[in-house]
Amino acid sequence: MRSTPLSADVATPAAATRPGDSVPFDRSLPWLLLIGGLVGLTAAFVLTVEKFSLATDSNYIPSCSLNPVLNCGSVMSTDQASVLGFPNSLLGIAGFAVVAATGAGLLAGARFARWYWLGLQLGVTVAVVFVHWLIAQSLYVIGALCPYCMVVWTVTVPIFWYITLRNLHHGTFARPIRAEAVSAGGNHLVPVTVWFLAVAALVIYRFFSYWSTLL
Repeated sequence: MRSTPLSADVATPAAATRPGDSVPFDRSLPWLLLIGGLVGLTAAFVLTVEKFSLATDSNYIPSCSLNPVLNCGSVMSTDQASVLGFPNSLLGIAGFAVVAATGAGLLAGARFARWYWLGLQLGVTVAVVFVHWLIAQSLYVIGALCPYCMVVWTVTVPIFWYITLRNLHHGTFARPIRAEAVSAGGNHLVPVTVWFLAVAALVIYRFFSYWSTLL
């Protein structure tokens, strides 16, 4: 009896991950994870060093304290900077190290199990929620911005977005979803671009009274 080929709508996860079914963000994901992970790791490490320096010397002025708005010192001294009782940046060091290692592994030809991608998805989802909470706290409670923290924001969102796209497309959660449906017809950069513009607009609006004095 002739077997009937599976349609695209009912393709198995294995079929969705075959080389011929790769998509642009599949090919760029390893580089994004490696570079984004290293950038985030560097920012988190420097932020940790600055935090410890400030803790040991109350007169220390962090290198990222540039003006009343871009002022790491104001942010570091708040409870929000140590939500779990230790500097948030330590979480960043651990998390971004895993992300960078994943990117390096993919570039070396490694293939990770489904449970690994689910764990990574959980981690980046928690991270992106935490980042948005910190953004709200920085803008509307603390009233200052930490440049190194903003670097972490900048890399966390794309990492979350593209890992989510990868997992949806490859059926990590359930049935695979076509790349076109996942990324709005292939325009996968649009959501990230809109996010950057929205955050930039919020920052400009929130601190407009200060920015206007610089003109």
